[in-house]
Amino acid sequence: MASDWANWAGDQRCAPAAIERPGSLDELRATVARAAAAGRRVRASASGHSFSDIALTDGVMVRLDGLTRTLGFDRSSGLFKVEGGVVLAELNRALDAHGVAFENLGDIDRQSVAGSIATGTHGTGERFQNVSAQIAGLELVTAGGDVVEVSERDTETLRAARIGLGALGVVYSVTVRTVPAFTLDRLDSPKPLAETLERLDELNAGSDHFEFYVFPHTELALCRESRRTDEPPRPRHPAAVFVKEVVLENWVGSLFAIAARLFPSQAPRLSRLASRGVGRSRKVDRSYKVFASQRHIRFTEMEYGIPREHAREAIERVLEVANSPAHGVAFPIEVRFVASDDSLLSPAHERDTCYIAVHHDTKLDWPGYFGEVEEIAASYGGRPHWGKRHTRTASELAPLYRRWDEFQRVRARLDPDGVFANAYTDRVLGPVAA
Repeated sequence: MASDWANWAGDQRCAPAAIERPGSLDELRATVARAAAAGRRVRASASGHSFSDIALTDGVMVRLDGLTRTLGFDRSSGLFKVEGGVVLAELNRALDAHGVAFENLGDIDRQSVAGSIATGTHGTGERFQNVSAQIAGLELVTAGGDVVEVSERDTETLRAARIGLGALGVVYSVTVRTVPAFTLDRLDSPKPLAETLERLDELNAGSDHFEFYVFPHTELALCRESRRTDEPPRPRHPAAVFVKEVVLENWVGSLFAIAARLFPSQAPRLSRLASRGVGRSRKVDRSYKVFASQRHIRFTEMEYGIPREHAREAIERVLEVANSPAHGVAFPIEVRFVASDDSLLSPAHERDTCYIAVHHDTKLDWPGYFGEVEEIAASYGGRPHWGKRHTRTASELAPLYRRWDEFQRVRARLDPDGVFANAYTDRVLGPVAA
């Protein structure tokens, strides 16, 4: 059955020839095999939280919403197996019920687990890796409807499939390597921007998970310092959470975004006004409840991972662009840090990484703003977040990944006919190699 599809932000749309919603492994296998036999390309989608065109297709779109079951838990190893369509928020609750958790998570929990690892979703913490690095195994459904089990016994395939961009097959199941559930004590506090940049190493070392936000046109940074603790969780009253995370961070933020859209020349003033509402707050709760934030404001986003050692210089250069009146930027810049990993297409592949994310209103000049920031990132060998906007092509990306050819070799083996390709993979990966 065909219908239009749009992502969460509403800025990526497509009209697939058919949208299928399999409810079991057998249905998924049959769906993929039928589409491939008909000569149609196949792309999987779930919650649509990517800002890039990674999920778009005019072929068959496979929705994973009906594949959310828990498939097994081995308490001795901490391995937790689930179907790929389960949303992270639901998976986190299931893990917590068994007394385990992800070691690190991003700040959004509305993505499916398959979608989040396919695009390289990450959190923050200079000693911790991204979400994909916590995956010990997957099951992929290939074009013939076959199920390929990918485990740590096949290192090359696992390193490719952890961040596969949907180009290797449809992810049916994921096996997560969990850790015992833990509590986080998070302190949000405003600090002078100059002090924050001067103390980057110290602030990272002093927290298990450190990140900060900078409002353009201001000299203020909102620092978020999270430490693991043996204290019991101290959940805040639901009313207090609603006021801070929904009313202040979303409703009021939406009003500022609308005002900036209507009066672009006032963006600097609005940004300064928004920064004055940033106060000190504390949250002590289970890790997954602290990692995640609610996001209701619609925007578009670009994010690049650059070598950790260039963080301060790159941030200062990005701020110069964001402060330009020509771009009318009222959204903050987000900065996070992660440890290196071995996934072949990870932006943090074999290097400790600083992620710099920029946001803008889809109705304003985001291409001009993002374009200038992208050039800065490129000057440091920056690698784009696969789920965010960028303009890089395969010829530009290949030199940035030492094991690019290994990924292409796995892709050619699992999908030799390019059934799982689309315009996005054509651009960023190129055609399937012979």
